[in-house]
Amino acid sequence: MHLREFFTPAGVGLHLEGDSRNEVLDALISLLELDDRSRAVLLRTLRRRENLGSTGIGRGIAIPHCRSLVVTRLHMAYGRHPGGVDFRSIDNRPARHFFLIVAPPLEVSGQYLPVLGKVAQFAKEPDVPGKLAALESSGEFFELLDSKGV
Repeated sequence: MHLREFFTPAGVGLHLEGDSRNEVLDALISLLELDDRSRAVLLRTLRRRENLGSTGIGRGIAIPHCRSLVVTRLHMAYGRHPGGVDFRSIDNRPARHFFLIVAPPLEVSGQYLPVLGKVAQFAKEPDVPGKLAALESSGEFFELLDSKGV
C-alpha cells in the first residue's frame, strides 16, 4: 500500500486559505470534491475530533482524520497553508502542512489506521517539512511520496 493511491491531483492544495483551524479544515474538505451537505457533516465531525485533542503533531504538520458515513472508501487530501495557522499542535507552533484522512465507519479493507501510521512516519522524517514547503505543483507532491517510498 502506498499513500499516493489515496490522493488525486485535485486533492492537493498548495495555497489553502483561512485564518483559523475551522477555516483550514473547511478548505481541506473542499479538496475532496464532496457535495455541500457531505462537506457540512464532515466539517462537524472533524471539529468534534479536534476538540477531543489536536491532530497537530508538531514540526508544522497536522493530520486531521475521522470516520464518516459521507464516504464509502478512504479519502485523503494534502493542503499547505503558507502562513500557517494555530492548530493547537503539541509543539505550540503553527501548522502549515495538513494531511486529511477520512474513512467510512466500517471499512473492510482496514486501511485507516495503517494509512494514519504511514503519514505520521513520513512526517517524522527530518527533511519532509522543508520538502513540503518547497513544492510547486501536485506532481512534485507525488514525486516526493514516491521518493520516500510511501
